[in-house]
Amino acid sequence: MAHTKAQKAVSGNRDSQSKRLGVKVWGGQKVRSGNIIIRQRGSRVRAGENVLLSKDFTLMALKDGMVKFYVHEGKQFVSVI
Repeated sequence: MAHTKAQKAVSGNRDSQSKRLGVKVWGGQKVRSGNIIIRQRGSRVRAGENVLLSKDFTLMALKDGMVKFYVHEGKQFVSVI
């Protein structure tokens, strides 16, 4: 007996929409206040100087300036200079 109904899509053949996570502004690029730098799940990259960590772990610029990524004591940070 067939496990799939004839000419129908498989019931488990659905996928969620991608959430468009990742780095939006790279190191050395200019940002304005309020621009999103990184969209992430969890604080993989931490907020440095002039950067805000929002409740959904998005990193946003608090001031106009240039983005700088750096590692301090084994943890990755992003700041706006």
